[in-house]
Amino acid sequence: MDIIGMGYLGFESSNLDAWRSYGPEVMGFQIGPSPEADRDSLYFRMDDRRHRLAFHPGKVDRLAYVGWEARGKLEFRAATQKFRDAGVQVTVGDAALCEIRGVKEVIRFRDPVGNQHELFYGQKWMPRSFVPGRPHGGFVADARGMGHAVIITPEFPPELESFLTELMGFHYYGAGAGKGKTAFYRAKLNNETSHDIAFGHGPNKAGIQHVGLFVKSLRDVGETYDIVKKRQLPMMMTLGAHVQDPHVSFYHFSPGGFAFEVITELEPWHNDGFELNPEKLSTWGHELVGPILGASVRTPEEVLDEEGLAILNRLRQNA
Repeated sequence: MDIIGMGYLGFESSNLDAWRSYGPEVMGFQIGPSPEADRDSLYFRMDDRRHRLAFHPGKVDRLAYVGWEARGKLEFRAATQKFRDAGVQVTVGDAALCEIRGVKEVIRFRDPVGNQHELFYGQKWMPRSFVPGRPHGGFVADARGMGHAVIITPEFPPELESFLTELMGFHYYGAGAGKGKTAFYRAKLNNETSHDIAFGHGPNKAGIQHVGLFVKSLRDVGETYDIVKKRQLPMMMTLGAHVQDPHVSFYHFSPGGFAFEVITELEPWHNDGFELNPEKLSTWGHELVGPILGASVRTPEEVLDEEGLAILNRLRQNA
């Protein structure tokens, strides 16, 4: 599948007011207009796209969907047919959903462990329209995708890896240097970063662990770091540089219980062309000063919706 990368993320939130101040004041997001049919939700912009992050009212804080961007109409329709030929249940988004997402077409589908995904093309945008919520140099997104997400899954069956690599066409980058079973994947058309999504195995645990966002300069990382410290927001890891990417980043927890990794590229990603086996997580820094799993990671019954939980339970019964 000709997928560029992660185009948007949707969450449910029990405290939209906390996000309404945190988004622009800490992260530098711009609050975007909410669609007519979704006035109660909060939308954030990171670049000239209509939105990149959506927060919908909910009883629990959780990841609601991951939106993947196809290169265009022909690639989108070829991918849709590939899903159907593989027996994946696909729901075609109607005009109302397309308007809410700000896209030309969208489909919805589940992965083998119950997470909700979407595939779209043609998201609305307006050049030179992004205005950060505070003084900020801007985010690196545009046509390369908005960043990456790490999801904890209670089961890590072979079906999940084949779904990502054989069906969606993602490249398997490796397991990294973390403990336990972890796997990193990047979209077919991504040649800028090591991964777009990663899954970590957490027995009886589910939910989003962190979201990685790229900013345009080290100054943007440093200024966000200072704001986080001044506000005494909980932090996961201090400033540091991972082995697998020539980037500088730090991790802190958001109002949704998951962490944001704020990243800047010191140099272009090297694209090794082979699977790495890092001896340690980072070349320097990244001191662990908080929990690896925040409040966003809980039991599957608390995090997954009814349909997602049913998929997970069928997988367990057939194991």
